[in-house]
Amino acid sequence: MSELEQALRKAVRGEVAFDVTARALVTMDASNHRRVPLGVVAPRDADDVAAALEVCRTHGVPVVARGGGTSIAGQATGTGVVLDFTRHMNRLVSLDPEARTAVVQPGLVLDRLQEAAAQHGLRFGPDPSTHSRCTLGGMIGNNSCGSHSVAWGTTADSVRELDVITARGARLRLGPGWAGAPEGLRQLVESELALLRTGFPDLPRRISGYALDALLPEKGADVARSFCGSEGTLGVLTQAEVRLVEAPRARALAVLGYGDEGAAAEAAAGLLPYRPLTVEGMAADLVPSAAALPTGGAWLFVETGGETPEEARARAEAIVRAADAGDAAIVTDPAGQRALWRIREDAAGTATRMPDGSEAWPGWEDCAVPPARLGAYLRDFRALLAAHRLRGTPYGHFGDGCIHVRIDFDLVTEAGVARYRRFAGELADLVVAHGGSLSGEHGDGLARAELLPRMYGPELVGVFERAKSVWDPDGLLNPGVLVRPAPLDSHLRFAALPREPVEVAFGYPADGGDFPAAVRRCVGVAKCRTTTVSGPAVMCPSFRATGEEAHSTRGRARLLHEMLAGELVTDGWRSREVRDALDLCLSCKGCRSDCPVEVDMATYKAEFLHHHYAGRRRPAAHYSMGRLPQWLRWVSRTRTAGLLNALTGIGPLARAAKRLAGIAPERTIPRLAREPFTRWWDRHRVPRTDATRTDATRTDARRTDATRTDATRTDGDLVILWPDTFTEHLSPSVGRAAVRVLEAAGLRVALPPTLHLKRPPVGDGRTVALDPVSLLRGRGRVCCGLTYVSTGQLDRARAVMRRTLDLMEPVLETAAPVVVLEPSCAAALRTDLPALIHDDPRAARLAARVLTFAETLERHAPHWTPPRVDRPATGQTHCHQHAVLGDSADRRLRAAAGLTGDLVGGCCGLAGDFGFERGHFEISRTCAEEQLLPAVREAPEDAVLLADGFSCRTQLEQLGGVRGRHLAEVLAASLEGDDAPKEVSP
Repeated sequence: MSELEQALRKAVRGEVAFDVTARALVTMDASNHRRVPLGVVAPRDADDVAAALEVCRTHGVPVVARGGGTSIAGQATGTGVVLDFTRHMNRLVSLDPEARTAVVQPGLVLDRLQEAAAQHGLRFGPDPSTHSRCTLGGMIGNNSCGSHSVAWGTTADSVRELDVITARGARLRLGPGWAGAPEGLRQLVESELALLRTGFPDLPRRISGYALDALLPEKGADVARSFCGSEGTLGVLTQAEVRLVEAPRARALAVLGYGDEGAAAEAAAGLLPYRPLTVEGMAADLVPSAAALPTGGAWLFVETGGETPEEARARAEAIVRAADAGDAAIVTDPAGQRALWRIREDAAGTATRMPDGSEAWPGWEDCAVPPARLGAYLRDFRALLAAHRLRGTPYGHFGDGCIHVRIDFDLVTEAGVARYRRFAGELADLVVAHGGSLSGEHGDGLARAELLPRMYGPELVGVFERAKSVWDPDGLLNPGVLVRPAPLDSHLRFAALPREPVEVAFGYPADGGDFPAAVRRCVGVAKCRTTTVSGPAVMCPSFRATGEEAHSTRGRARLLHEMLAGELVTDGWRSREVRDALDLCLSCKGCRSDCPVEVDMATYKAEFLHHHYAGRRRPAAHYSMGRLPQWLRWVSRTRTAGLLNALTGIGPLARAAKRLAGIAPERTIPRLAREPFTRWWDRHRVPRTDATRTDATRTDARRTDATRTDATRTDGDLVILWPDTFTEHLSPSVGRAAVRVLEAAGLRVALPPTLHLKRPPVGDGRTVALDPVSLLRGRGRVCCGLTYVSTGQLDRARAVMRRTLDLMEPVLETAAPVVVLEPSCAAALRTDLPALIHDDPRAARLAARVLTFAETLERHAPHWTPPRVDRPATGQTHCHQHAVLGDSADRRLRAAAGLTGDLVGGCCGLAGDFGFERGHFEISRTCAEEQLLPAVREAPEDAVLLADGFSCRTQLEQLGGVRGRHLAEVLAASLEGDDAPKEVSP
């Protein structure tokens, strides 16, 4: 233990962490930069902050204050001690509705303040797109703004008083009238009045540099306002009193369509006299689907407010009339407005990928110009991009003249970094020529501070440096930021990554087969750090359960980045730090859809486990549950399901079995089906006579079933029903129900082959021609390989998948879709199969054939009307269905059957083997208690409990004491005239 660490542990009551994981988690923010700290301190209160500052000053160690870590200019990183305010100093201290003020600690997340204020019809004005995870301290440090700044200004406009501790331990309360000013600050300002009156551009979004003009006597000498935007370089904030504003009772959203973002920018300033709440702009490149938007190539999102919905709409209509837009729409439905705003808020992440999939980066992310000059600036900006052969898609706060853009800089090669420097300098000159600010929201940090002399001139920058010395004479607070800056191309996070390809198992097609590029997808916007989830969202259940950064998607990506860099995490794939962080990843794949840049941590986890355990003994759960299909096939062949059920019902034997298998003692081992689904199929579905079969087929009918189907049906599309492990051995009632419904819809149901056939099915796919060689190859079963993938047994997974592709060759010669009832298996076939067997074109062909139960009915029986259930439904959309498969067809099928209500989001927490594995039970239960179990408790008595996944049904049974049903089971019961739940023994 170092002397610094020892001293901090003695002085501070909060956590002091100098371990590899704690340091790795804060090497980066949402910028292009990376700085490795010595350690992290999570202070409990202001006394802890003062104590930590004193120890660091004694040891000459710099200090960086950090909130949500979503800064885009590098100012939330540092080489000394990082103060993490999110763990303890994160409270709403008080809220006074009458005075419209609130007292907050720096680690309070903005959304928590908004929720408390909303109860009184109030809100905090500024609202960055990261509102669900950014902190008030970070907002004050950056002088954050957000989409409503045209109405309510910046964070500086919302601050009354700030409690600050300087690097030398002075405790100050900052406010107007020189309140709290450190000694020497007033003298400095009064000696430079002329320069301070003339040296700052008059902009609504001028964030660059220090706001020393707020200290002018005619502006009230407001020290608190001047402190905003100082990026942690002057003092450490410990508490803030902020102003609140009255929230409109009703809102309307006018969406205005224009030909391009230049036309939208030209129109934006003309809308400001109508006093809108927002004037946000974005182009088509950032919109996943423009179907819900008016016609155009770019749009303005103009929000209006009023006391009544009619008043808000009338104001929106006035704006539409004045806008001269090519097309327009007014949205008054709150859900519709939220959906549109979600597109805008995700742009910070979406913009990190160009339309062709190549990477784009911040760095010149938020310049601002006078709103009236925005159109001209954008034209010049586009020309500058073209001159440097760069691409970027502008979006942002058009009403304030503030533009966000991610640019496809090459920040890996020396030539690319040199071009980045040249472009930055030329863009800075362009912004200044338009009367603008280098930063309009996110601050200067490491990205822009070097160029401040181009904006302010050397004389005013010299005043900034003197102000810094007044506040922090020892230069301990966030050195290299704002004044005496580090070069803008220093500390780039890409420099630490390996230049040579990393040998991996998955193909990573979206990242050119480059694992470091896949890890680089995480740019740190931290949408995974949200503490609540709304609607169908899933990501990131383990973070919401623990609140630990290491258990967020971003935290895991940071550790993988450091593993590849090899500076902090030095043992590569064998890293225990990375393994421990990934241990609580549920592989829910929520990040694949909910992360704006589609980080796929489930795949990264499988990749890591594959390498981590290569040639080594694995955890017991990897052998027991990771190889579950293998064990269950053995049970089926030996017909010992009944015996095993009896044995696991004996307490001591069950406890011993769970201990041996690495299963949590709190869990009950699920009962196995006495009759697997395919055995039921053999007994009930095999035609007794079929003159078109060969002798070999007739004598081996029970063994081979190549695409066997009901011989009595000659009409309807042929569909191949996938007998996944869970349906086959644990929930055969789901398979039986699916057959019943699919055939009622007029479809011909068949199962995949169990022999490797050299020739495709004969005629319509109902018959099979076999040869003796095929019979000698032996019998097999198709399997998606899910359990092997999720436990990182990728060599076994590949072998299983290749065998499956061999078996499925006859099916791939037909046009038949493959119907997969278990969502996790369908997701594995759609995504894991082609990613892992990327060298076999059959994998992509099979993946393209996979349909869910509802998709099959919608596409192949479009005229079929499902039976009416006419009951409310509750339950949870399977996380893999949300993230990979989509549930639009399911929602339409439920509606057609009269199943009303929406299913909740999140994850059930069982997640395959995760919730069964020893040590995961409490996290698993916490995940279930987030949305699923409360929804079940609050459901009407006659509600249908839907759970398409075996894991979800098991979690409901074991934690909720209720039985969930697959949608196929519900519809099958209604076909038979009985839609009441049935307790069917396995």
